[in-house]
Amino acid sequence: MTSRRSRGEGGLHWDERRQRWIATATLGFNVHGKRITRKASGQTKTEAKNKLRAMLRDHEDGLTVKTNTYTVADAVRDWLAFGLAGRSPNTIANYRTIAESQIIPPLGARRLRDLSAEDVDQWLLTGSRKVSTRTLRLMHSLLNRAVRRAMARDKVKRNVVALCDVPTGKHGRPSKSLTFEQAEAVLVAADEFPLHAYVVLSLLTGARTEELRALHWRDVDLDGQPDADPPVLPSIAVYRSVRASGDTKTVKSRRRLAMPQRCVEALREHQRRSPHHPAAHALVFATSNGTPLDAHNVRRSFRRVVAAAGLDPTDWTPRELRHSFVSLLSASGIRIEDISRLVGHSGTAVTERVYRHQLKAILDEGTTAMDVLFPLDSELPSPNEG
Repeated sequence: MTSRRSRGEGGLHWDERRQRWIATATLGFNVHGKRITRKASGQTKTEAKNKLRAMLRDHEDGLTVKTNTYTVADAVRDWLAFGLAGRSPNTIANYRTIAESQIIPPLGARRLRDLSAEDVDQWLLTGSRKVSTRTLRLMHSLLNRAVRRAMARDKVKRNVVALCDVPTGKHGRPSKSLTFEQAEAVLVAADEFPLHAYVVLSLLTGARTEELRALHWRDVDLDGQPDADPPVLPSIAVYRSVRASGDTKTVKSRRRLAMPQRCVEALREHQRRSPHHPAAHALVFATSNGTPLDAHNVRRSFRRVVAAAGLDPTDWTPRELRHSFVSLLSASGIRIEDISRLVGHSGTAVTERVYRHQLKAILDEGTTAMDVLFPLDSELPSPNEG
């Protein structure tokens, strides 16, 4: 005698045309009174019933039928389309590049519900051989946010990406600094290029590239107050940057930087080269249309200067002018506390961590002094020596 089907198993019949068993179940009725059914097929009765049970569990968990075909690529692109409100165009472009080059090619075709923590671990491990730790963390973060959004919209039961740790990636190219001779060569070479004042200001004041790109003429004091007591030197006010918020990197980054005379002369010449006298609200460094320079503009122009100075342009980036500023001051014996204030850090710990290689000259001074105070025994004078 055929046993009665268990509650929730629904109907089961053989489809001659498809040569498969079809399991069906009724879940109720929609707002229009239409019956809501779920169907699953299999080559055996057991396979069909197991698939139907899985579908019923998904329904109870709030997952829609469409999740069967919803892929990792769907989740990532949905997040890129709707989850980046308020982000700057540069940030959005960067996220899209990472998604389209690092996430979607290896994982995009996989159904999101089938994505496992093991899949993510393997993806991260493979990526660790190709990209830096910073990029790897960004890749993980983007995928994590995409899957979290999908989970909030009942596309998947849980976020397996959040269960995975980010391994250490490739070591990036360490930042370096120009020697005094190289720095002088770059300053001389820059005199023949439109980027001259930018290079001089970056190297001799240590301002960040995003701060200089946002500098307005109203922020520049080319005269100072030489008759004041004490005299006030020419300076620039660093109160903004080209970041999405328009603010500087940190509160301590807002500062007024006194300018060496070479900076003053470079800016005066920059003014004279302008087709018309720039207004106070105009950008100091801008395109021919008056729009802000982007990072690519600056990098491309800077590499021309570096090449003219006789250096390999692929070895240097504009941000290393700031590193060179720290290095040259450090080699001159300037205290780390003063360097930290000049570069706009919140404290000396940040300066020591970020510019530890450039500060080597100062850090070595202690060792040299202790060698003088406490030489090796072999270097001590003999008791018999006068």
